[in-house]
Amino acid sequence: MSSKRTDILQAATVAEQSDDPLLVHGGLSFHDITDLVSYHTEKKTPVAWLGAFALANIGLLTLVACIAYLFWNGVGVWGLNNPVGWGYAIVNFVFWVGIGHAGTLISAILFLFRQKWRTGINRSAEAMTIFAVICALVFPGIHVGRVWAAYWMLPIPNQMQMWPQFKSPLLWDVFAVSVYFTVSLVFWYIGLIPDLASLRDRAKTSLRQKVLGFFSMGWTGANRHWRHYEKAYLLLAALATPLVLSVHSVVSFDFAVSVVPGWHTTIFPPYFVAGAIFSGFAMVVTLLVIARRIYGIEDIITVDHLEKMNMIILLTGTMVGFAYITEFFIAWYSGVQYEQYAFKNRAFGPYAWAYWTMMSCNLIFPQFFWVKKLRRSVPFMFVMSIFVNIGMWFERFVITVTSLHRDYLPSSWDYYTPTMIDVLTLIGSFGLFFTLFLLFLRFLPMVAMAEVKGVMPEADPHFYGHGDGQAHAHPPTLSPTVD
Repeated sequence: MSSKRTDILQAATVAEQSDDPLLVHGGLSFHDITDLVSYHTEKKTPVAWLGAFALANIGLLTLVACIAYLFWNGVGVWGLNNPVGWGYAIVNFVFWVGIGHAGTLISAILFLFRQKWRTGINRSAEAMTIFAVICALVFPGIHVGRVWAAYWMLPIPNQMQMWPQFKSPLLWDVFAVSVYFTVSLVFWYIGLIPDLASLRDRAKTSLRQKVLGFFSMGWTGANRHWRHYEKAYLLLAALATPLVLSVHSVVSFDFAVSVVPGWHTTIFPPYFVAGAIFSGFAMVVTLLVIARRIYGIEDIITVDHLEKMNMIILLTGTMVGFAYITEFFIAWYSGVQYEQYAFKNRAFGPYAWAYWTMMSCNLIFPQFFWVKKLRRSVPFMFVMSIFVNIGMWFERFVITVTSLHRDYLPSSWDYYTPTMIDVLTLIGSFGLFFTLFLLFLRFLPMVAMAEVKGVMPEADPHFYGHGDGQAHAHPPTLSPTVD
């Protein structure tokens, strides 16, 4: 083993024994990080990736076919009935918006709080946010009924001087989610610029060099570029932080501003935000457990990263469970018999199976993360993350359907059953999501190389070096070795 690698491993051992362990394992150098991450965007397309992409495309084509069938025949192809005017479309919309919250929280809020462990996972989480919001934006466009008039949701100047109805919570969704998508996309792209420049400098073909050169915007790594980059990144993080709280609060207003029993409650905004972070982190764990293994980056996205995400899943899952219990207390304390019946019906009515699936996946199962051994077990956290997302989808289903299917009069009661088009549209939305995510993994660096290097020991300005002029990973407590 070379002297340099020995020194780095020695520094890693010292750091791991301290209170602040290294965020990158394996004694990797700056060059190793660049090689490891860039290689997967430069190599020949693997057969396994093509197979996964083909499956994702089948899901995407299913979504397109279902939407075309819906446009041709109308919303009657869904399982909607007289009391249940909202079904899978609104459930899927709220679900996908929630999935998109983890990326911005990891990138913006943890960045402002100087949590260095975010650097290994933020790029993939940001990409997941953008793709999840794209999936979410599909549903407001197709569940309005008259899809050819969907453009009225935007304030577009027109000769009839007709403008959107700003009193409608559905319109609030359009503006909140659109702003969230725009800020998240710009934030993600700004973070990509230094890494795109690294790929540009390694490009073997003229076309690849020109394309990457265009998107890296002439980045050279000069001091002036870094100063502007850090200011822009900090500003966008400050802009994105309130959006994490506001977007899902606005989505919850779809329900909370109504007078429907089970919806008309002020607990919805914080409850929805906690649920969004809960489901978003679970999806990040699901994706990264697989990606880190296939792409061989376990030393960059370590079990320590995954454990910290599991801690956040435990925290937000407990908050969501507390909200479930609080809802029952609010219904009892209100003394409103309609409100009380709505919650009894959720727990013991025809949809009790959905309610207890939600309670098990969201409240009970995450409590296993109190055990450190389970919290650091990769197979266990993968299974738990899938259960959490199943539970969060059922939460949106329970909120939407159980509050509607039994109206004020028993003569208005009916049971909502989704059709095959409903189910295939949901499956197709996952096809869209995974198609976009696989394209991201293939053509862009899935780890923020520049940010990961910034939290490595070599980035410390008080580093010691060898006589050969090379920087080595000696903590300040170690004496420099002499060749």
